[in-house]
This record gives sequence, structure tokens and C-alpha cells, in this order.
Amino acid sequence: MKRITLIGALLTFSATVWAGPQATLYKTPGCGCCGEHARYLEQQGWQIKQIESNDMSAIKTRYGTAAAPSCHTLVVGKYAVEGHVPVAAIDKLLKQQPKNVKAISAPGMPANSPGMGPYTPGTIDVVTVDAAGKVKPWGKF
Repeated sequence: MKRITLIGALLTFSATVWAGPQATLYKTPGCGCCGEHARYLEQQGWQIKQIESNDMSAIKTRYGTAAAPSCHTLVVGKYAVEGHVPVAAIDKLLKQQPKNVKAISAPGMPANSPGMGPYTPGTIDVVTVDAAGKVKPWGKF
């Protein structure tokens, strides 16, 4: 009886530890706003691995976000997320899984986006980037 309880407890602990989406965030060493965006995602239940790079241009080229750049690049599954994109937009991307989209981005460093000060929902323009690097509006989040 104790063995079953212990196994159940371990399964519950395991499910708790691995509950949120996992992603890797590439950022310039010492960038504070990138770390703030990672904290924002973690507060939403995400698990973020942060990797510092002195060559963010190469990261953006590798993951297809160079056409709509920002300061950091998040990789989640088969998609890249460029910059201070709200979690609602990332969730939409992961739920819909559009075949013609390689990445989404909040180009530049928009004020009031997650990690750039108090986030104001519905004010952040997010775009999609396809495999050819074509950028299209996707909505306000």
C-alpha cells in the first residue's frame, strides 16, 4: 500500500514540475529586459532556459526572425518568438500551429509590452514571419 502511495506522489510531483510549456530564450549577455520577459513567461507557468549569445544576428538568421527583429529570440517547439510577445499570442500560435508561419514577433521593443514596463493587453502589434521571411500583421495582443 505504501509503495502505491509513493508512486502516486512521485507522479503528482513529476506532473507539477513539467506542467508548463518549455522554451529556450536566446539573449545578449546582461540584457535586463530579456530577463524580465523570461520572468513574465515563468509567471505564466512556462519553463524558460536562458542562453546568452554575443551573436544574436546569427540566432535570428537561424530561427527566421531577422525580418522582424527585437532584442531576444525564444524558441518553443518548431516556432520562434521574437521579442516581447505577450503569452496570449504565443498560446494562439501553439494552439493553431499555422503551417505557413515560422515565427511571430513584436518587432522593436514596444513600450508596455511584457518585460518593457507595465504590460497593457491589447496594445502590442504582433506579426508573423513565414519561411521566406515575409512579414504579415497578425493582431494586437
